[in-house]
Amino acid sequence: MSSREWLRARRVRVVALAAAVAVLAAVGLTAFMLNDPRSDAQKLVDDFVAALDDRDAAAAAALTSYPNAAEPAIAQMFDGLSDGRGDYAVSQLVELTEDSGYFTLSTEWDFGEDKQWHYQVAGAVRKLAVGWRVSWSPDVIVPDLAADRTVHYVRTDAAPPKIFDRFGKPLMEEQTINAVVLDPANMPDPVGTTTRLAEVLAPVAPVITAEYMQQRLAEAKGERITAVKLRDQDYQFLEDDIVPIPGVRVFSDPTLISSDRRISTPLLDSLRSAWQLERDRTAGWAVTLEDPEDGPVQVAGYQGPPPPDLTSTVDSHIQLAAKEAVVTVGTPAALVAIQPSTGGILALGVNNQAMEMGAVATRGLYPAGGVLDPVRVAAGIERDVDPATVSTDDLAETASRLGLGLDYAVPGFEFETAQVGQGRSGVVQFAGADSDGDATISPLGAALLAASIARGGVPAPMLVQGQPATIADAPDALPADAVDALRAMMVDDVRNGAASYLKGHPGLAGIAAASGDDRWFYGYTGDVAFAIYVADADGGDRAVKMADRFLTEMAKPAE
Repeated sequence: MSSREWLRARRVRVVALAAAVAVLAAVGLTAFMLNDPRSDAQKLVDDFVAALDDRDAAAAAALTSYPNAAEPAIAQMFDGLSDGRGDYAVSQLVELTEDSGYFTLSTEWDFGEDKQWHYQVAGAVRKLAVGWRVSWSPDVIVPDLAADRTVHYVRTDAAPPKIFDRFGKPLMEEQTINAVVLDPANMPDPVGTTTRLAEVLAPVAPVITAEYMQQRLAEAKGERITAVKLRDQDYQFLEDDIVPIPGVRVFSDPTLISSDRRISTPLLDSLRSAWQLERDRTAGWAVTLEDPEDGPVQVAGYQGPPPPDLTSTVDSHIQLAAKEAVVTVGTPAALVAIQPSTGGILALGVNNQAMEMGAVATRGLYPAGGVLDPVRVAAGIERDVDPATVSTDDLAETASRLGLGLDYAVPGFEFETAQVGQGRSGVVQFAGADSDGDATISPLGAALLAASIARGGVPAPMLVQGQPATIADAPDALPADAVDALRAMMVDDVRNGAASYLKGHPGLAGIAAASGDDRWFYGYTGDVAFAIYVADADGGDRAVKMADRFLTEMAKPAE
């Protein structure tokens, strides 16, 4: 036999074998279908359970005696319990006659760790003209569910915690905030409405003028706008005059806000995150049946314990001093203060121009320029070389030993410190600056650099007391001789160098630096380290003068 004939014969055998396998598979499947031991009632209940497991409301409803009523009820159950996953199983089926029977389902809804709801429901099956069907009743899917009830998974919280500053003074608390909303659809006279509202708001919000609101309405093109948000004590004073104004609606919600109106800082957002983490950690849960007459009835779950109040590291007095300092310039500016002994974030202030740029103080990475000159000096001392000859890798390694470029994790608080020897990134960049190389630093990073020098090692940044940062691969501290040299360098810069404008502040050590048109100052006094960044400064000593204002305000007695 030739090789071609052999190959042809082999192909014939392979095709014949494949056909035989297919026939056997089909015969086996047919045999299984013909020999399925389940009754029609059992098949119905199994299919009903499978549809529920698949969250297919339409398919499950189609197997009931009243699909039009069953589908919306089953769909509402899936929607109301959407945070969990239901698992259904047939625990019993009894066929009473040739055309009737009953069954029991065991169900578990899983809403997460230690949040399981177990129950059993019973139902009936009947053989109708269209075939076997589950006799529809809402309680066949949830116990005690009725046609006028709905089921919901809800979170249960105890009283919200408060947040205090580091001395125990109230810093933030949940209060009712009232959003005063303008609705053009119900406003026959926009000019009249905005004029009346502006007059009512003038004692508490004079910047919300009629012209401002009219401009906002024009830009919204028929959509609602929020004119102002008022604390409850202010709103109660104005409520009787606000409510009758045509086209004005008020929506009230509990909101975590600063206890002192004067305290405004991006740190409040981070504290809200930390506060929410505590609420989430202690939250309870419940499954409720909502009754239009009796209200919610809890059928599973538990009340979460009250979360502890939080004591932040923020110093209200220093925060107010930072606020006074950053508003002294007309270009973007930020100030960050850290306690070297603990790593606690004492204050963070930004002016309006900086707020428009984003997270300038914590996530903004800017060309470092002369800010890293002391780090180069320390790197040279470590390696016994001229600082000018220090490699980028050596500079980066020394910077890490001063807290820069490390991987920090602080509950509720995200920030970047620096990038040395890496491509620039970060949330914001100020285009007007340039520097030597690609090293960048954030204002918080510069404050952490000052704190590390003051402390003699890297402090773990912290925003809530008792919750210090974890630092991945934390490096060893710099040698003592390098730290001493940096401290001496900073003292000399205040006494005799670029920061000598500040020599009237006893105990201050710091560095004035530049990068293009940006100006920096960072330093420490006592147990306070701080850094100032002024973008596109209109004067070479702008950051130093801001530091003077900050130190002067901080030296005043606390209220």
